[in-house]
Amino acid sequence: MDGIRDPQMEKHTDACLRENALDSFRDAESTKCALVNTMIHTVGKDPGRATKRDWFFALAHLLRGALTEKNIRTARTHYKKDVKRVYYLSMEYLIGRTLTKVMTDLGVCDVVRDALADFNLNIDEVQGFEPDAALGNGGLGRLAACFLDSLATHGYPGFGYGIRYEYGMFTQGIERNHQVEHPENWLRYGNPWEVERPNVLYPVRFGGRTEHYRDGNGNDRTRWVDCDEVMAMAFDVPVSGYDSGTVGNMRLWSARSSRDFDLHYFNEGNYVDAVENKTASENLSKVLYPNDKTQLGRELRLKQEYFFVSASVQDIVGRFLRTHDTLEALPDKVAMQLNDTHPALAVPELMRILMDEQELDFDQAFDITRHTFSYTNHTLLPEALETWPIDMMQRVLPRHLEIIYQINELFLQMVRNAYPGDLNMLGRLSLVDDSARAIRMAHVSIVGSHKVNGVAALHTELLRKTMFPDFDRLYPNKFINQTNGITPRRWLLQSNPDLTNLINEAIGDGWTKDLDKLRDLEPMADDAAFREKFVAAKIANKARLGGMLQGVIGRPVDTGTMFDTQVKRIHEYKRQLLNVLHLVTRYNWIKDNPQADILPRTVVFGGKAAPGYDLAKLIIHLINDVASTVNNDPDVAGRLTVGFIPDYRVTAAEVIIPGSDLSEQISTAGTEASGTGNMKFALNGALTIGTLDGANIEIKEEVGDDNIFIFGLTAEGAHDLRCRGYDPWHFYNSNGELKRAIDMIAHGDFSHDDRNRYQGIYDTLLHHGDHFLLLADYASYIECQKRVDEAYRDADRWARMAILNVARMGKFSSDRTIHGYAREIWDIKPIEI
Repeated sequence: MDGIRDPQMEKHTDACLRENALDSFRDAESTKCALVNTMIHTVGKDPGRATKRDWFFALAHLLRGALTEKNIRTARTHYKKDVKRVYYLSMEYLIGRTLTKVMTDLGVCDVVRDALADFNLNIDEVQGFEPDAALGNGGLGRLAACFLDSLATHGYPGFGYGIRYEYGMFTQGIERNHQVEHPENWLRYGNPWEVERPNVLYPVRFGGRTEHYRDGNGNDRTRWVDCDEVMAMAFDVPVSGYDSGTVGNMRLWSARSSRDFDLHYFNEGNYVDAVENKTASENLSKVLYPNDKTQLGRELRLKQEYFFVSASVQDIVGRFLRTHDTLEALPDKVAMQLNDTHPALAVPELMRILMDEQELDFDQAFDITRHTFSYTNHTLLPEALETWPIDMMQRVLPRHLEIIYQINELFLQMVRNAYPGDLNMLGRLSLVDDSARAIRMAHVSIVGSHKVNGVAALHTELLRKTMFPDFDRLYPNKFINQTNGITPRRWLLQSNPDLTNLINEAIGDGWTKDLDKLRDLEPMADDAAFREKFVAAKIANKARLGGMLQGVIGRPVDTGTMFDTQVKRIHEYKRQLLNVLHLVTRYNWIKDNPQADILPRTVVFGGKAAPGYDLAKLIIHLINDVASTVNNDPDVAGRLTVGFIPDYRVTAAEVIIPGSDLSEQISTAGTEASGTGNMKFALNGALTIGTLDGANIEIKEEVGDDNIFIFGLTAEGAHDLRCRGYDPWHFYNSNGELKRAIDMIAHGDFSHDDRNRYQGIYDTLLHHGDHFLLLADYASYIECQKRVDEAYRDADRWARMAILNVARMGKFSSDRTIHGYAREIWDIKPIEI
């Protein structure tokens, strides 16, 4: 709620808000009438000449109206009760398409389908005109989207903040077997779900210098002056909860120039210089993750992160001060969650506002700040921990650099008192890395927060023992675990209607808001009739995925084969390359023994490589080169098929995941923080082959050792192997199948047009140390794949295992995760609307 409260106007609107926001969806006739009115008055088109895209916009606007009414009720209730809210700060929200989610949440799918059918419109075709919102790229954004869903579904007062990117990371195409990047212009036709808020506008400053002075009371104060200024304008997107009176909000910031152009240049006829400031300003919200391999790109990334948190923190503090007189109570009413280190600048930004604008002293400001923030860490890779060069910080954010130095001085004095004389400890814990001349943003987040959480049991343990052991000693109660989860509404109810209907027939639909109720399915694993229906649902889903693959491969795909899937961001630690080594080995088995009884498989890949990540892009090229060879070899026809699905995104995942039999979760143990794809696959009845990494460990504990395929080194074993001196050549020379697969790749068997194309992969594995231990885990992986083959041949056994996976996934609901955050970190409670 923004603007000045008008009690009289609230009374006038109360009567309207008491009416059912879903009156337009009472029946098909009401919906048709409402759609026609919306088409005319909002979309501005003659219904008789409207396109299917126009009908999508009409339906979306109609649904948004219902959500807005519920959102106003929600906000009014929260203000009247003066509740504590959580503000989730995330650079990504991978929400996918919204239309079906909202209809599902509001319970109007059937009536809308009937209404559109009367207009000779198919709801699936209408939905097809909605692009995936390009607000995220991977697990970080998908998790944030799940969290907003769970907050709204269970009535928690929550608010998401992010950036309204005009372009996503990129749209991925595969041309001549390698990745090509195209602009992801998702806003080309507008976004009917958002509400532009031109009155919600905040200045965000960069550069300049600081002035230090004493105020009238003799207190030391600081002014940040001579800055460049950009305006942040809000766009609000309502967030529906499933079967809930609560509708939350996702506020996204768009960059606007503080002035449209320089009139002096314009009058001289120099249009380019006149609009230069406007163009540079608006680049801040132009694209998700600008390439930061260059100095300019890195500086743009820093500015982008600060732009986002400055606008958000100003908005949060301003909202708080509209109903409270003193900022001392801020932590009692406000919880801010840092989703990774991207929003870490919120810590010094809140300090700046409290000290420079609200005139609190440093100690007061820091006490409020550290009780307001909490921080989620998402990585175990030291190189992925964000740092910013001091000289860049000095140039771009001089006031914040000063504040970080002040926090560091206070913090290091505490360390000295706790560990007198331990200079090494000071160096390890300092917010400033003196050797690299950089600010450690993870350290800023830890020191500036009251709680730090990992996202899986192993991840949190490794954070405490290997990543931040000194912080854990200093703050013994600060690090806690909150294992990630996924929303069952998106990832089962919406994406897998065949399995959903089967589950509802067997145990009812209570699981949609309490996933632990899926345990009631366990006895059905021994019911032959249920297993038969379960397999039929899987085959129907495989047919949908088969259709998608046919568009990639150019020929029909046999849905009777095992669908073996690895879809996720392309990265060395996720080890798509290990999957390829198995694929080449399997290819060789078939070629060497054409009559052998080798289980047929269809192997599915998907995922984007960052534009500047050359090796990841080379791996994509290799996957597609291997696919071209395999799919055009008559000796393996019908026994091995490979497909790389381009532009992996939420909408594609909703087809791929339900249609998969085997889920590849094969990261090097000790590198994956949690993973959520592993949870989505298991919830949809795919069995996992994986290492004891991230949430795989907890999935194994839940589904049982007999219902998952585990291989490879543990995190401790991987650490010990590296400490002993890992030699990839030993594994290469002692395993003939491995050596043959690597040599085929290196010698151009899959790249006849360029025999040296994959020399970089060969060098990475053998000359550069095989950092992610693919060769060490290869033999175990191959043996595990043989166990997978054996299990799949027994159809009843496989179906039973798959059903038990579905039944035992209750722990991995984002609802459970949010209840944990609310109870152990944020101290917020559900509010009935």
